[in-house]
Amino acid sequence: MCRTSIYEARNNFSALVKTAEEGEVVELTRYDKPVAVIISYSEYEQLENKKPDLLDKLQALKKEFSDVVDDVGFDITPSRECPDYSKDPWA
Repeated sequence: MCRTSIYEARNNFSALVKTAEEGEVVELTRYDKPVAVIISYSEYEQLENKKPDLLDKLQALKKEFSDVVDDVGFDITPSRECPDYSKDPWA
C-alpha cells in the first residue's frame, strides 16, 4: 500500500493513478490521518458487485425473524418535530 498526503498527491496525481491501475492501493492522508483511497476501476467494480442489495437483505432478515418481530402498525415515518428535552419523556 502506498501512503501519501493530499498535498503531495496533488503534485503527483498522474503517477498515483498509474500506481492504482497497476493494482496497488493508494492511501491519501490529511495531517497523518487516512481520509481517502485511490483504487483501480476494476477493483472498484468488484467491491460494488459484492455489495448486497439492502432491500434483499432486509427482506431476508424480516423472513428470518418473522416469529419474533411483528411490524404491523409500526410507523417508521421520521418526525419533523424537534424533541422537547425539557419535558420528561416518561411522564
